[in-house]
Amino acid sequence: MKKTIRLSLIAASVLALTACNQEAKQEQAEVKLDTVEQQQAYGIGASVGNFLNKDLADKSEIGIELDQALLIRGFEDALAGNAKIDEEKIREVLTELDTSVRAKQEAKAKVESEKSKEAGKKYLEENAKKEGVTVTESGLQYEVLSEGEGEGEKPAATDVVKVHYKGTLLDGTEFDSSYARNEPTTFPLNRVIAGWTEGLQLMSVGSKYKFTIPSELAYGDRDLGKIPANSTLVFEVELLEIQDDEAPAQ
Repeated sequence: MKKTIRLSLIAASVLALTACNQEAKQEQAEVKLDTVEQQQAYGIGASVGNFLNKDLADKSEIGIELDQALLIRGFEDALAGNAKIDEEKIREVLTELDTSVRAKQEAKAKVESEKSKEAGKKYLEENAKKEGVTVTESGLQYEVLSEGEGEGEKPAATDVVKVHYKGTLLDGTEFDSSYARNEPTTFPLNRVIAGWTEGLQLMSVGSKYKFTIPSELAYGDRDLGKIPANSTLVFEVELLEIQDDEAPAQ
C-alpha cells in the first residue's frame, strides 16, 4: 500500500506560512527568479504545489475527488489570514478525510491482494505442466537451467551461500537483480524467504536454476512496494559458492 502523507500536514504548512505572511498577499505578476531569495520563495510554493499534485492524484486513484479550486481558495484565504473555518474545524475535517483515505486504501489493497493471489495460483497450475518443471511437496517449482560439473557440494540450510540472481513478477517486471548491480550477494541460507532456503539446497555449486515461488513461500500478504502482497515470484539463481563464514541476511 502506498504511504499517503496526511493532508493535515498541508494545513500545518499553510498555517506556518500564514504566520509569516499576515500583512500582505502577493499580487499575480511575472515570476522573477534572479536572486537566491526569489528562488527560495518560489521553491517553497513549487514544493507545496508538487506535493498537492501527487497527493490529489493518489486520492483520485482510490475514488476521493477534491475540488482543486476550493483547495487553492483555502490556501489563499489562510495566507491572507481570512480562513473561512477555524483551526479546530480544520483538524476535524482532515481527521475525517484521513480515516476515509485509510479505509479506501485498505479496501483497494485487499482487492489487489486477492487478484494477485488468484493470478499466482493460475500461473503455478500452468507452469507445473511445462516440460522440465519439478514441483516439490511444499509447492515450490524449479527448473534446471544448467547443472554444475559433477555431483558437486550442495548447501545445507545453515550454510552461507554466494549467488547471482534475478527476480521478477509474473508479468516480467524485474524487482531485483544482482546481475544488474554487477555484484553477487552473500547470505545465510536460513535467513531468506522459505522458497530460497528450500530451493538452493537442491543446487550444487555452479548450477543455475529457475524457481517459481508461491506467495506463501515468499513474502505472503506483505506489500513491499515493488513486490505486491500475495505475489508469486520468479527467480533465476546461480549458486557460485558455499562459504563457511557467516554474512548478514539479505
